[in-house]
Amino acid sequence: MSSAVTDQHTPTAVVVGASRGLGHGMAAELLHRGWTVIGTVRDTSARTPLHDLADRSGGRVTIERLDVDEPGHLAPLHERLADRRIDLLFVNAGATNNEHTPIGAVPAADFVALMITNALGPMRVIEALEDLVSPTGLIGAMSSGQGSITNNTTGGREVYRGSKAALNMFMRSFAARQAETRRAFVLLAPGWIRTALGGPEAPFTLEESVPLLVDVLLSRLGTPGLAYLDRSGGTVPW
Repeated sequence: MSSAVTDQHTPTAVVVGASRGLGHGMAAELLHRGWTVIGTVRDTSARTPLHDLADRSGGRVTIERLDVDEPGHLAPLHERLADRRIDLLFVNAGATNNEHTPIGAVPAADFVALMITNALGPMRVIEALEDLVSPTGLIGAMSSGQGSITNNTTGGREVYRGSKAALNMFMRSFAARQAETRRAFVLLAPGWIRTALGGPEAPFTLEESVPLLVDVLLSRLGTPGLAYLDRSGGTVPW
């Protein structure tokens, strides 16, 4: 599908968690395809690859402060964006911990921290900013194939898996509450990618992955309802 929304205005995307890695790559790809991009970082005073992208963008990339773990950041961000038309809101925040620890042995504080970052935080962002998104726009979040209950045949990374499964459920509830709208909703499972989160042994590079992921997102514009999709656009079982 074309990278632009079908009317004459330049489409605008908000990419939450765009300082580096996948989020930065997606912001750069959207910019390359003619979009205006608002990217968020946790600390606007720290230099990131997103700042370099903004410097080269001719004003088409702006940077906003948002830590998904801090709900107090949301109302000020909403106020700053209130006069913008947003066509795509995508939340890329995510973290991992206790990868080899069985769930019964995970410290409660570690469990809560990851659930906030990977599930509650993204949904707070979506709930807080959804009224700024076009009635025919797209709202999405970065999930994972490891959030699929059906596909979990090996165990491991149990807190991470649980947090992504929780995100999937919360997003499904959110989409159900908007079932009468024309919006598209996407949970994206990007595959194992060489990022700070994925590590150096991951089979896929950022360079090959980002265009595929953006293709999948933009292919859903104009298609109401929720989809849980992999890097090729295939449906991931819940």
